[in-house]
Amino acid sequence: MRSNEYLERSVTCEVPLRWGDMDPYGHVNNVEVIRVLEEARIATFGVPVGTGEQVAPAKIPLFSVLPGGTQALIAEHRVKYLRPLAYRNVPTEVRVWVVSAKAATLELGFEIVDAADGAPCVRALTQLALFVPETQTVLRLNKEQRELLEPYTAPSPF
Repeated sequence: MRSNEYLERSVTCEVPLRWGDMDPYGHVNNVEVIRVLEEARIATFGVPVGTGEQVAPAKIPLFSVLPGGTQALIAEHRVKYLRPLAYRNVPTEVRVWVVSAKAATLELGFEIVDAADGAPCVRALTQLALFVPETQTVLRLNKEQRELLEPYTAPSPF
């Protein structure tokens, strides 16, 4: 990573690990790492409108200000495993930040850290496309939505 600016601009979420997330080697399976990223994304940006109940407030309430029915679809994931993420019976910390918010795409940076020593285990980049099924079109982020995200913008984890 080129910069530690993400440490100052990211939000931190705690995501519980499940016993069943372990693979035979005793660390969190790579498929489950993607689930951890998803849980952190929802904790950060909120439950997409109409898909569940938002009880705990989102840290950056983007999804709740989108038109009802808007889907946040994954266009791309890039994941780098720095070291094994061991299963622990305490939540793991996930740092989340915005890499870019352009037109109809949103790129998010992630860092999953070991709950025992705080060392980075995984860095990831996810690209989302906001899609409106009713019109079969992508939703472009407006100025206010991009301004909401600006304080959390930092360089790519790669």
